[in-house]
Amino acid sequence: MIPKVILRDLILDDLEDRYKWSLDKEVTKHLSIPKKYPPFTREETKVWIKMCIDRTNGYLQKAILTEDNVHIGWVDLKNFDDVNSNAELGITIGNKEFWGKGYGAAAIKAMLQIGFVELKLNKIWLRVDYDNENAIKCYTRIGFISEGILREDRFRHGEYIDRLRFSILLKDFKEIR
Repeated sequence: MIPKVILRDLILDDLEDRYKWSLDKEVTKHLSIPKKYPPFTREETKVWIKMCIDRTNGYLQKAILTEDNVHIGWVDLKNFDDVNSNAELGITIGNKEFWGKGYGAAAIKAMLQIGFVELKLNKIWLRVDYDNENAIKCYTRIGFISEGILREDRFRHGEYIDRLRFSILLKDFKEIR
């Protein structure tokens, strides 16, 4: 059974959780982060959250809460292409107590609803490290389709690695909903 999640707008009170998660190498392993990071400072994390709140960074980012209002991560849409009606999905479950329990899938489904119904997108796509097997299984179960390999697409820990690109179309979303 997929757990229930709540997506809410970010607030500055999310700062401590986000900052703590940014220091955890397991949490940040599969995130695309500029070379000088992590660690982030609290102030840099605060600036990022403010940019997400104001949408000055191009992200539509939501906090993920459990049914009991525990803040466990974030999900976002970014790289909006208004001409072709698509955007890139990103997700992180920062609170490791909630890994592998279906919260990520529930949050993705909720964000797909926002993207397809509210924003009227036709396609939502993502990039995932080739070795992030749990995420790949999750995306596939939800209905994302592999579009191919992005060769040496990410610089991680001193080497270039491949990423995979997946997408889901509005028509696919309607079928699985």
